[in-house]
Amino acid sequence: MAKTTKISEFLIFLHETLQDRSFVKLQLGHYQGRNEGLKQVHARRIVVKRQEVLSLTYRYKTRDIVKNYPFAEAEVMVEEWLGRDFLTATLFTTEYDLAFEASKGTLKKSPPTTKEAPELGHDRAKTRQVDTAGNWLQALGITDKDGKVRKDAQDKYRQIDKYIETLSAQLKHIDVKDGLRVADMGAGKGYLTFALYDYLVNKLGVKARVTGVEYRQDLVDLCNKIASDCGFTGLGFVQGAINDYDSRGVNVLIALHACDTATDDAIAKGVKAGAELIVVAPCCHKQIRNEMEKGKAKNPLEFLLKHGTFMERQAEMVTDGLRAQLLEYVGYSTKVFEFISDAHTPKNVMIVAIKNPKAKKNDDALLEKINETKAYFGITQHHLQKNLEI
Repeated sequence: MAKTTKISEFLIFLHETLQDRSFVKLQLGHYQGRNEGLKQVHARRIVVKRQEVLSLTYRYKTRDIVKNYPFAEAEVMVEEWLGRDFLTATLFTTEYDLAFEASKGTLKKSPPTTKEAPELGHDRAKTRQVDTAGNWLQALGITDKDGKVRKDAQDKYRQIDKYIETLSAQLKHIDVKDGLRVADMGAGKGYLTFALYDYLVNKLGVKARVTGVEYRQDLVDLCNKIASDCGFTGLGFVQGAINDYDSRGVNVLIALHACDTATDDAIAKGVKAGAELIVVAPCCHKQIRNEMEKGKAKNPLEFLLKHGTFMERQAEMVTDGLRAQLLEYVGYSTKVFEFISDAHTPKNVMIVAIKNPKAKKNDDALLEKINETKAYFGITQHHLQKNLEI
């Protein structure tokens, strides 16, 4: 009964501070519920579309998830959680701090940690790399005539902006003062190709020649028309397969979401061209998965690999891990990372390779490690290894 009374008192204080604007933040801890991996929930007041809401950050071991709720709805959720799912709660206000502990059934006030209410802006202002005023964005259906990102294109715009943010960090490792020749393999509708050209030429002032390689002629024609209409004289699109493209002279080679071994074809094109920067975001890993399927019964990881979803994930990691090692073998420094949340796209792993003149090329010890990995997973040949003639 005492515990219930203390929870009721805590909720009254929470409601009052939200109403009189003395609320600073709320922290819920010691999670005992069934949501695996959840550790804490933090709440703060923000303004979204001119309405004040509580923004709840669900903190897991490996990620954060943010959701916004009207005050009344959030208060009901806190009432349901306290003493059942969360055993501790701390309410921070400009007048006092209030701590609830379910195990002791206590509610304690203490001097305020802060006497200033936080700003109510929705997140800190983010620096966008891609200017929404670009007319190419409107032509591709990302923005409307007023330069505002369309509701149905929010995820695509975030992906484009994150892509440029990621690439801008990698471009710092190469010399751009003499200009760049960039090849974007499997350009598709050209969202990212246009974004990169616009960034290089109009934001960095780089003399760049960017070519999008795409197999579908209708998309090539569409993108060339938009490039012409936008006055992007250094941007062009050509029809053809990745494997047939002449990459000689390319400084930067990009292949985003090229399917299966097409990613390997693109990487090999970049290596043979001596590209200073190679960036790929692989899609599908059928070649390696098929080989792993054949030998999984003899693999110590068979208890995992017998499940399709685990096999898929393992095949992705093995394929891309070997790609990184093979790139290191031929003289590149590599990074493999998630470049955008999988909430926006499941194709979110990026491999970046920067040519390293100090790297030890053709390292026998590394080649032995590559071959040991292949043998462990029953892989007879990696398509990239074949293309690079290693």
